[in-house]
Amino acid sequence: MHVFGIRHLSPAGALHLRAFLDRVRPQLVLVEGPSDATGLIGQVTAAGVVPPIAILAYTDQLPIRTLVFPLAEYSPEYQAFVWATENGARAEFMDLPSDAAVVLYDRARRAAAEAALEEEAAGLRGDGAAGEGREEAGADGGVDAGAHAGAGADDSQGDAGDNGHAAGQGSDPAADNRRRDYYIRQNGLYERIADLAGEHDYESYWERHFEHSDRSDTYRQSAYAFSAQMRSLMEAEERIADPREAAYNAIRESYMRRRIAEALKAGYEAGRIVVVTGAYHASALDLSLPAMTDKELKALPKAATKMTLMPYSSYKLSTHSGYGAGNPAPAYFGLMWDCLRQGDAAKLPSLYMSKVAASMRGEGTFRSTASVIEGVRLAESLASMRGGRLPVWKDLRDAAIVCLGFGEPSAVAEALARTDVGTAIGSLPEGVSQTPIQDDFNRYLKKLKLDKYKSAVAADLELDLRENRRVKSEEAAFIDLARSVFLHRLRLLEIGFARKHNVRQDGATWAEHWVLQWTPEAEIRMVESTLKGETVEWAAAYVIRERLESCTDIREASRIVREACECGLPEAMDDARSTLQRLAVDGGSVPHLAGAARELSVLLGYGDIRRMDTASLEPLLQQLFLRASLLLVDAASCSDEAAGEIAAAMGELHRVSQEFHELVDDGAWLRQLQMLAERDDRNAKLSGLAFAILLERGETEDERVAREVSRRLSPGIPADVGAGWFEGLSMRNRYALLSREALWRQLDAYIRSLDGDQFRRALVFLRRAFSLFEAREKTSVADMMGELWGIGSEQSANMLLGPLSEEEREKLEELNEFDFTEFFHDKEG
Repeated sequence: MHVFGIRHLSPAGALHLRAFLDRVRPQLVLVEGPSDATGLIGQVTAAGVVPPIAILAYTDQLPIRTLVFPLAEYSPEYQAFVWATENGARAEFMDLPSDAAVVLYDRARRAAAEAALEEEAAGLRGDGAAGEGREEAGADGGVDAGAHAGAGADDSQGDAGDNGHAAGQGSDPAADNRRRDYYIRQNGLYERIADLAGEHDYESYWERHFEHSDRSDTYRQSAYAFSAQMRSLMEAEERIADPREAAYNAIRESYMRRRIAEALKAGYEAGRIVVVTGAYHASALDLSLPAMTDKELKALPKAATKMTLMPYSSYKLSTHSGYGAGNPAPAYFGLMWDCLRQGDAAKLPSLYMSKVAASMRGEGTFRSTASVIEGVRLAESLASMRGGRLPVWKDLRDAAIVCLGFGEPSAVAEALARTDVGTAIGSLPEGVSQTPIQDDFNRYLKKLKLDKYKSAVAADLELDLRENRRVKSEEAAFIDLARSVFLHRLRLLEIGFARKHNVRQDGATWAEHWVLQWTPEAEIRMVESTLKGETVEWAAAYVIRERLESCTDIREASRIVREACECGLPEAMDDARSTLQRLAVDGGSVPHLAGAARELSVLLGYGDIRRMDTASLEPLLQQLFLRASLLLVDAASCSDEAAGEIAAAMGELHRVSQEFHELVDDGAWLRQLQMLAERDDRNAKLSGLAFAILLERGETEDERVAREVSRRLSPGIPADVGAGWFEGLSMRNRYALLSREALWRQLDAYIRSLDGDQFRRALVFLRRAFSLFEAREKTSVADMMGELWGIGSEQSANMLLGPLSEEEREKLEELNEFDFTEFFHDKEG
């Protein structure tokens, strides 16, 4: 039996593995990965499949936990499948089936988090052996797939770690962080290896000594020897490997030996079997070690899972995404794979440098061919200084920064990111295994002409929901409306393909601005939504129904009504309306009622644009608005802390009264505002705000304005009452305030009348009020005060808007240190 240890994302490993397979001509190729995914191998290599792709396993019950097995074109595992397909050999996965792996992996992750806590509690700070450690998928075993170290889990099945976020919704972020810190502390062993080899880091060490190996046997034998020595060291040093993590590996290796034994029992000759595994496991698959028994297999904990294929992205293959079994530059290693296949590895430096320069030119920054040539020469010189035959990625990056960025990393940062990581995403043709909801999603992308937006690069999409009368078919006339409905459904399902931005224009009811970007996380979330429904529409309707069942908040109910309308779900909208009406009967606070009324007003504002019948919502809006209006005066008897929420509710009710004055009882609203504006026993800020709204609507005569200002800002009025009233008054239509000189004269006189303590108390409200003023408004105030004080606008502007003197700064610090707690306690008393 032949064992070939590889690194998960290793172009040289893929090349040497294919050469080895050509020489051995095996009947069976066993690859580390979930054994129940064997049936998908034929689809992985089907015509039209473009890596990177991933096999996704997910539990079929909540909470959903996921395991992801990603594959790039240059993954040795993927090339093993391609070789088997091309040569008529049998290819199978041989690791734990996903139903057991998802549970054991989760336990191993938690065990590692516990180990980190124990180490922290004991005050240990050892530099043991672990790598950049996958955030959740278990460290990839350094030699496992030959890359980053980890005291335990390997690369391939460990990569079944949702690319750094396996365990899906079942994960514990705090535990993951502890665990990550634990592995980072252990990373010292691999950094020492790099240091002894005279390299910057372990990545450079691996690339120079393994990826640049030009002989197949050298790669295979070196990986095997490296594996044996590292395992021996980890087993001997308790500080390096957590025994609980090691136990997880031992279970997996025991199962893989069982699968090998089964293959031999099935009649395959040992010499015609090739085992492809992460290098960490290579020396542990000797059948002299025990294989998992039937009893042990039966005892494995399990959680029922389903499997599917999904596209993946180059970014998610990178360590930048938190994927410990990845590499820092997937696109760079893709270039290396192309060069290796062409038998010209020496071409990589010039190809890399040219791509960086081309990317810079695309951004408008031009570099000469001479700079590119100098960059290649510098990279080769750096490599020769370390005894290398070819530059490694780190050499090329350093050379690009010097020769193309002229020593400034920021000048080449974007170009390097595109050349190193890339924006490529994989694709799957129709007919390749997908969940029903994925198929439905892809159908809609094509139907709505959105498939071009399935890209790793974010793109803007502007929608006009109105009917396009310049086209002939109804489908084309309302395509933007259909797009909006589809995108709103995705947003409801929290599928991160589409993000909606606010539109700041008069036509906001018909215009929408979306940002579309495909990510593997969005695909995973989509697969998880399969548990809610087999189509995007059904899943969205399920979410609405689920939320309504637990809804007790009148604002939430109104929000659900709007979302059901935006998602084009009339039955769900009717159910949500019934729930809202039931909750409205029992009452609610002013902020809740106002929020609900505002949500309905937005929905009614759509009119016929969304082609949904909203007439049944009009009586409900009337009911909510009237109830909120009648409760306003009583609600205004509140503390200053609670006044902010009431003030926001007043703003929402005012907008509804303006937009739907013919529908709602606007007269009742005005009467309540008049009553609140006159009351002295209500929150002063809210009384001031009520007066400001009346002033804005022209419901207050100049004589009454002067009288009210004089009354509210007269000497003897408590500082918090007068300044608080002014704060409320200044919350709306400040241009109207700036035109009333009498108001500012009265405010000036009021402030002059305050003694030291009163003035400090007034500052709470005055500073908050003036913080809302824009710069030009503050300038107008300064000009006005200059005229009132008789010193001229220029001098007053210098006094009020100029830099503070040292004495003024000291006074300001004294004011900032003023203890208002006692003041508020006194007020409450």
